Order: sequence, then structure tokens, then C-alpha cells
Amino acid sequence: MNTAVLIENLTFKYDIDEILKNIDINIPKGSFVSILGPNGSGKTTLLKNICNILKPDNGKIIINNRNVTNIKYKELAKIIAVVHQSPDIQFDFSVLDVVLMGRFPYIGRFKSESKKDIDIAKEAMQNTGIWELRDKSINEISGGEKQRVMIARALAQQPEILILDEPISNLDIKYQVGILELCKKLNKENKLTIIMTLHDINLAGRYSDYLILLDRGKIKTMDTPEKVLTQENISNVYDIKVDILKRNGDKTPYIIPV
Repeated sequence: MNTAVLIENLTFKYDIDEILKNIDINIPKGSFVSILGPNGSGKTTLLKNICNILKPDNGKIIINNRNVTNIKYKELAKIIAVVHQSPDIQFDFSVLDVVLMGRFPYIGRFKSESKKDIDIAKEAMQNTGIWELRDKSINEISGGEKQRVMIARALAQQPEILILDEPISNLDIKYQVGILELCKKLNKENKLTIIMTLHDINLAGRYSDYLILLDRGKIKTMDTPEKVLTQENISNVYDIKVDILKRNGDKTPYIIPV
């Protein structure tokens, strides 16, 4: 099994509060992995450690056989692209200009975008269905469209790993499914490793190859959706009673609170 991200004995603290505790994870290349857990379980903190926004107190994160802390920023941006939760862009950039920001790791100092950069941005926008929005202001489009712009910007980085923090929060169900269908398409067709946090357990189970269930900074379990989404796991971590349903021919369980 080729590994995209290897995490060994990771511990992270904010001041004296231990947020992540002895985390061990092996994420295969080309897999779609969703991180689940209640609010405060450490999901976003774990993502920020993986992409080197935060530094662990102990342990290590290995990307391409190198400790992530030893990879320079521009080099890391060619490997990992991040879509943050509820992106807020203050300036009135066009959609195309926002996507072209993803080419930053490849553009030299005091250089402007080349035709190749624009072609790559265009392809990313076509893949995410937003090319027709290229001349619109980023602040004039809907929340679902804006999230697709952020994904297109990440794809313009041509990463090996795409990290998304709650990419469907505050979106209606149509846009939620649209974003996850897009991520699955990119995962399958481009062999793109995808790591995301989600609140919606059922959507995570439907689209993911593997689920990581966090409980107060510790990994309760990491496995396939049908092995993670059990009554015992969900009840213990979320402190709620649930029923497990399965549609005919569908391996993935469906969680219903009772």
C-alpha cells in the first residue's frame, strides 16, 4: 500500500490543553478519507497539523517520505492544497483571479501568470463547472458557487493531496451533494487523495473509502464506513442512541437517531 500521509504518535496542545493525543494514521494514496467526530474532538486541528499550519508537540507527519515540517512552503503547496471552512475573501477579485492564486507556488518572484498558468486554471474551472463565472466578482456569486471556486483554486495548484475542512457546511442539500460528487469524481479520475472533515455522518459514509472517528482528541477507529458506522461507535462518541439501516444491495449503513 502506497502511503499519502503517515502520522505517528502525534500530540498537539493549545497552551496546556491537549487537543490531539497519540494519533497514528496511515492514509493510502488515491483514497477518499473523511474525519468525523463531535465539535471539539480535534478534526480541524488535525487537518492544520497535516498541512503544517500548526506544529505538533510530539510525533511526526510524513509526506512523500519527508517530515512535513522540513518541506518548504512553496514545495508543500505543490503537494497539498487546502480548502478552508467558509472562506472569506475581502477584496473584489474576479473568479478567474481567485483561481489563478492557486498558481502561486509555480510563479517566480515579480513574474506574472503565463499562458500555461491560465490554461491550468481554466481546466480546473471547467472541471468544477465554474468557467462561465470567470468574469464575475467572487462576492457576487452564491455560497455553493464560491465553494467550487475555492476547490478550483486548490486544483490549480496541481496537488497530490486535497484537504477540505467542512466543505459543505452552510450549503443546501443540492450543493452538498454536488460538492461531494465533484470530490469523488476528482478522486477517481485524477487519483487525487482527498482528506476532509464532515459533520454529516451519512454523507461521509456514502462517499468515503475510509472514515476516521475522533473522540476527544483520540482515534476511536479508522476503517471502512461499514465497519466504523456501528451503533456502538456512534452511540459512544456522539452520546446518542441510533438505529442502523441499509438499503438493498448497499454496504454502507445509514444512521438514524432514535
